[in-house]
Amino acid sequence: MRSNDENEELYDDGDSEELDEEFPLGDGTADAEATVSCPYCGEAVEITLDPGGGTHQEYVEDCEVCCQPWRVSVQYGLDGEAQVEVTALGE
Repeated sequence: MRSNDENEELYDDGDSEELDEEFPLGDGTADAEATVSCPYCGEAVEITLDPGGGTHQEYVEDCEVCCQPWRVSVQYGLDGEAQVEVTALGE
Protein backbone atom coordinates (compact mmCIF):
# COMPACT_ATOMS: atom_id res chain seq x y z
CA MET A 1 0.00 0.00 0.00
CA ARG A 2 1.33 3.44 -0.92
CA SER A 3 0.71 6.44 1.30
CA ASN A 4 1.28 10.19 1.03
CA ASP A 5 3.06 12.55 3.44
CA GLU A 6 0.04 12.63 5.74
CA ASN A 7 0.15 8.80 5.97
CA GLU A 8 -3.14 8.46 4.07
CA GLU A 9 -3.44 5.26 2.09
CA LEU A 10 -3.53 6.03 -1.63
CA TYR A 11 -3.53 2.73 -3.49
CA ASP A 12 -2.34 -0.84 -3.40
CA ASP A 13 0.54 -1.35 -5.83
CA GLY A 14 0.73 -5.13 -5.38
CA ASP A 15 -0.25 -5.69 -9.03
CA SER A 16 2.30 -3.30 -10.55
CA GLU A 17 4.41 -6.12 -12.03
CA GLU A 18 1.36 -7.59 -13.71
CA LEU A 19 0.42 -4.19 -15.15
CA ASP A 20 3.97 -3.60 -16.41
CA GLU A 21 3.79 -6.83 -18.40
CA GLU A 22 0.39 -5.96 -19.89
CA PHE A 23 1.29 -2.32 -20.61
CA PRO A 24 5.06 -2.04 -21.11
CA LEU A 25 6.58 1.41 -20.79
CA GLY A 26 7.31 3.14 -24.07
CA ASP A 27 7.85 6.69 -25.16
CA GLY A 28 4.20 7.51 -24.49
CA THR A 29 3.31 8.31 -28.08
CA ALA A 30 0.63 6.43 -29.93
CA ASP A 31 -1.64 7.58 -32.72
CA ALA A 32 -4.91 8.86 -31.28
CA GLU A 33 -6.58 9.92 -34.54
CA ALA A 34 -6.66 8.86 -38.15
CA THR A 35 -8.17 10.12 -41.38
CA VAL A 36 -10.04 7.45 -43.33
CA SER A 37 -12.20 7.37 -46.47
CA CYS A 38 -15.78 6.21 -46.07
CA PRO A 39 -16.34 3.04 -48.12
CA TYR A 40 -19.85 4.29 -49.00
CA CYS A 41 -19.63 8.01 -49.81
CA GLY A 42 -15.86 8.34 -50.27
CA GLU A 43 -15.55 11.36 -47.99
CA ALA A 44 -12.42 11.79 -45.85
CA VAL A 45 -13.39 11.51 -42.17
CA GLU A 46 -11.19 12.00 -39.10
CA ILE A 47 -11.81 9.40 -36.40
CA THR A 48 -10.57 9.21 -32.83
CA LEU A 49 -8.56 6.13 -31.84
CA ASP A 50 -8.16 4.60 -28.38
CA PRO A 51 -4.54 3.48 -27.87
CA GLY A 52 -5.53 2.04 -24.48
CA GLY A 53 -7.93 -0.39 -26.13
CA GLY A 54 -5.19 -2.86 -27.08
CA THR A 55 -2.86 -3.50 -30.00
CA HIS A 56 -5.61 -4.94 -32.20
CA GLN A 57 -9.11 -3.51 -32.18
CA GLU A 58 -12.23 -4.04 -34.26
CA TYR A 59 -15.45 -2.12 -33.82
CA VAL A 60 -18.36 -0.55 -35.72
CA GLU A 61 -18.57 3.21 -36.26
CA ASP A 62 -20.94 5.27 -38.39
CA CYS A 63 -19.76 7.72 -41.04
CA GLU A 64 -20.35 11.26 -39.81
CA VAL A 65 -21.17 12.36 -43.38
CA CYS A 66 -23.56 9.68 -44.74
CA CYS A 67 -24.35 7.78 -41.48
CA GLN A 68 -23.56 4.35 -42.98
CA PRO A 69 -21.90 1.84 -40.60
CA TRP A 70 -18.27 0.80 -41.06
CA ARG A 71 -16.19 -1.97 -39.61
CA VAL A 72 -13.04 -0.30 -38.24
CA SER A 73 -9.89 -2.37 -37.76
CA VAL A 74 -6.96 -0.82 -35.89
CA GLN A 75 -3.56 -2.46 -35.48
CA TYR A 76 -0.90 -0.68 -33.37
CA GLY A 77 2.77 -1.29 -34.09
CA LEU A 78 5.47 -1.30 -31.40
CA ASP A 79 6.27 2.31 -32.32
CA GLY A 80 2.68 3.40 -31.55
CA GLU A 81 1.76 3.92 -35.19
CA ALA A 82 -1.77 2.81 -36.00
CA GLN A 83 -2.72 1.03 -39.21
CA VAL A 84 -6.42 1.73 -39.71
CA GLU A 85 -8.73 0.08 -42.22
CA VAL A 86 -12.43 0.76 -42.70
CA THR A 87 -14.75 -1.48 -44.70
CA ALA A 88 -18.46 -1.52 -45.35
CA LEU A 89 -20.19 -3.35 -42.52
CA GLY A 90 -21.65 -6.00 -44.83
CA GLU A 91 -18.29 -6.99 -46.35
